[in-house]
Amino acid sequence: MVTREDAQALDANDPLRQYKSQFLIADPSMCYLDGNSLGRLPKATQNVLTDFMVNGWGAKVVDGWADWIDMAETVGDVIGRAALGAAPGQVLAQDTTSVNFYRACRAAISARPGRKTIITDAANFPTDRYILEGIADELGLNLVMIQNEITSESLGTTDERVTVEQLEQYLNDDVALVTLSVVAYRSGALHDLKALTAAARAHGALFVWDASHAVGAVDLQFDRDGVDIAVGCTYKYGNSGPGAPAWVYFSKSIQPELDTPIHGWFAQRNQFEMGQGFSQIDGMRGFQIASPSIIGLLSIQTAFEIIEEAGIANINAKASRGTDMMIEMYDEWLAPLGYTLLTPRDSSLRGGHITLHHPDAGQIARGLRLHKNVIPDFREPNGIRVSISPLPTSYEEVFEGFERIRDYTASGDYKSIDLSGSKVT
Repeated sequence: MVTREDAQALDANDPLRQYKSQFLIADPSMCYLDGNSLGRLPKATQNVLTDFMVNGWGAKVVDGWADWIDMAETVGDVIGRAALGAAPGQVLAQDTTSVNFYRACRAAISARPGRKTIITDAANFPTDRYILEGIADELGLNLVMIQNEITSESLGTTDERVTVEQLEQYLNDDVALVTLSVVAYRSGALHDLKALTAAARAHGALFVWDASHAVGAVDLQFDRDGVDIAVGCTYKYGNSGPGAPAWVYFSKSIQPELDTPIHGWFAQRNQFEMGQGFSQIDGMRGFQIASPSIIGLLSIQTAFEIIEEAGIANINAKASRGTDMMIEMYDEWLAPLGYTLLTPRDSSLRGGHITLHHPDAGQIARGLRLHKNVIPDFREPNGIRVSISPLPTSYEEVFEGFERIRDYTASGDYKSIDLSGSKVT
């Protein structure tokens, strides 16, 4: 049985406990269990951006570009060493995850001419699937979907992980690209990057990973695990703000094989000569399109320097322990109330969130926000996602949140919730 005293003891012995005070928490009574969608605001970010407005943009105007011109690369290196296990010169902080994903996939496909097959899974994030559908239509390729999505009919039969054995059934010499999410956005299941990448490489295919639901919570080690290409966002466990720039990783070993599919002036050799004809510069700069958002990059730099200081291994350990505690409380409190766990029980097989199925999940999730000051999110089919964002979230906050979920579900008060008109879940 998990008690409040257990949660308080975990907080007392938490090596990351001092970081909660470094985040703006406007309402201390709120149980914020949605850091896997949008992380909290670091207080340091407020100061950095205010200083930039006055002493950067305000004072320097265009002369400031002498300081800012390389920030997509330098901030990319911060992300790489803080959260990706990536040596310098392999990460750019720029654009959106979707734009980076499109370019990464197009570059990978072009590097495997003559191959006509793309592999992904039905449980992948919708944008990724939609982009792949568009690429397949554009280039006349065969898009293969591994059918592992949790649906009302498949409930309890899949946790949305793709194993090497499953992938091997689809691999052959016609496959140009395999792409999956590191952590499944719905179930929270964590893939084996090293083994799956190696399996694809053995057939000559390139692998593009989407790490959006993993970065900042999972101890990623791209260089060690032989990852070639990856993309991800910065605004979830990265705490860099809504719509903050994303990042793209190309390993040094793969960079010479890839051409950027969108030719921009930042990628041009001798950029300020403004000459005719495009010539892609060597290195990661060759994959940059245009001027980056400096305000966004400063937010990323500030937040990921906090991650670097805390240590991604410590963060991963707290995510594992926090989700362990969630599952213990699910077993004791929520399973008897009609909930079903959709996430792997083994902490080595999941990220920083878990998903709980309930027939009335939509009403419960909405009601928790409106009536109980608990912030989860809702995902079809009938899933409530709850996370522990290790830096700003305490174990006691998680305990309190689950206690409120239990009591609210047991009360049945959610049944009066009207879901019409709700645009964001």
